[in-house]
Amino acid sequence: MTQRFIPDFSGASVLADGRWRRFLRPAPLPGETSRLSAETPWVRWPLALLLALGTGPVLASAFPALGWWPLTFVGVIMITLAVIGRGFWAATGLGLLAGIGFYLALVSWTALYLGPVPWLALSTLEGIFFGLGAGFIAVVARRIPRIFSPRIAWVLTPLVIATVWITREEIAGNWPYGGFAWGRLVLAHAESPFASLVSWIGFTGTSFVLALLPVVFLYLWRSGIAHRPARVLLPALVVAALIAVPLAQTEKIGTSRIAAVQGNGPAGYFDKREPGDVLQSQLKASLPLLDKRPDMVVWPENGSDLNPMLDPRASQALNSLGQMLDAPIITGTITQRDGNYYNTSLMWEAGQGPLDGYDKVRPVPFGEYVPDRSFWEPLAPDLIGLIGRDYTPGTRDNVFDVRGTIAAISICFDIVDDNLLREGVERGAQVILAQTNNADFGKTAENEQQLAIARLRALETGRALVNISTVGTSQTVDANGHTLAEIAPYKPGYMITDVPLYRGVTPGVEWGQTLQIILGWSGAMMIAGALAFGTRRRTRPRATRVPPLD
Repeated sequence: MTQRFIPDFSGASVLADGRWRRFLRPAPLPGETSRLSAETPWVRWPLALLLALGTGPVLASAFPALGWWPLTFVGVIMITLAVIGRGFWAATGLGLLAGIGFYLALVSWTALYLGPVPWLALSTLEGIFFGLGAGFIAVVARRIPRIFSPRIAWVLTPLVIATVWITREEIAGNWPYGGFAWGRLVLAHAESPFASLVSWIGFTGTSFVLALLPVVFLYLWRSGIAHRPARVLLPALVVAALIAVPLAQTEKIGTSRIAAVQGNGPAGYFDKREPGDVLQSQLKASLPLLDKRPDMVVWPENGSDLNPMLDPRASQALNSLGQMLDAPIITGTITQRDGNYYNTSLMWEAGQGPLDGYDKVRPVPFGEYVPDRSFWEPLAPDLIGLIGRDYTPGTRDNVFDVRGTIAAISICFDIVDDNLLREGVERGAQVILAQTNNADFGKTAENEQQLAIARLRALETGRALVNISTVGTSQTVDANGHTLAEIAPYKPGYMITDVPLYRGVTPGVEWGQTLQIILGWSGAMMIAGALAFGTRRRTRPRATRVPPLD
């Protein structure tokens, strides 16, 4: 068999069958410049295409329901390996394949009731962001060695790649129409040893670390570290230190006996029901609480399908239940003011009515309202026509004083907004009440994905959190992320817990937004810098290649 002298993927020279040259690009030989490595694709096209196609399902498997969180690292390595050394458009195309595959798998639940069009549209839009991020990762990886010396470039490039990854996450999570923050790397790590990082550096900072680690590993592997075991020691110690980081602590100041009720009523958009059916299911599931003496009762988003401020049946029902329990009821409902509709959480006190209210700040575009309806409706009149009324984003603060207990309120997809619960904690919130209505997503992974985000919010803020859904999954978790109580999904029931109350602010809350801004803008500036200053190549000695041996 003909043998050829081929530099192996880690930089050491090996004898290998010539057919492997179809897939792997050689690493630079000793004495060669890093520019050859940075501007030559690390893998050939067939393997790059397979890596891009495989990235989507691999990354999606890291998130609930499977929850195989180590696959986030594998997915980042796969797409980075596929695009390094390629031009912007080639890398963008590979990233587009990876991104569309990722979101098709991750948010397949969006197709349950509305069919494939919204699912495909959302996955394609997010896939475009993913693709552009991959394209810019390829750009900075090629341009940085033109600006800096080889040694600095090999240290700096992984940092810049991770920063560009975060910039892409931030843009996609905030634009257009408020963005779609599902799919951030951190959201796969609610049960991983890295979860405690959110209490120190917030969601964005943790995503940065989770993107940086696999890229550093890839570059170390590429540099031949596998043949220098001593060099593995420092990276291994860094990873061990990150895993060992404890949760930032807040001060426990007491407890509140909180009951949360899951009525399992017909709360889905297309469920067959009569007005008041959802309210009745919540009332029925609340009756076993009559001898439990809760301090407050929490119902989910849309827990009353009748507005108790307008409908006397609903107000009478809440007054009667609240009087029997001697506790305020916090329920979701739809309210109307000045011609606008709001997805609202009300704090209802028997005999006094609503003492406070919070309107959902992040209504879901194309779910709870149609932005630019006049433009979109002609393109899909049947689908857009299903959304008969548009909910207005709220402007009121999300903190309730519930008989002396300060609670921060989150309604459904509000939970992905990094700023809302930070603001609630800064206003003195001692506990978080996360109300949601998952009925439209059926028995899919959506409710588990949302619960994972809620668990991470508890860790980030140092607050216990009550996640209550119309149908599940409903749980109460402590500030350390441990489950205190839960209700079986898709069954009526309640949970009542002496929930710990906390005060104090974690570093993740105090500095999280600042770090978010720094990382987000740094990526944009690094891309601009690479484009502006990386077009002229540094003068380097001409590399000499060892010819293949026949």
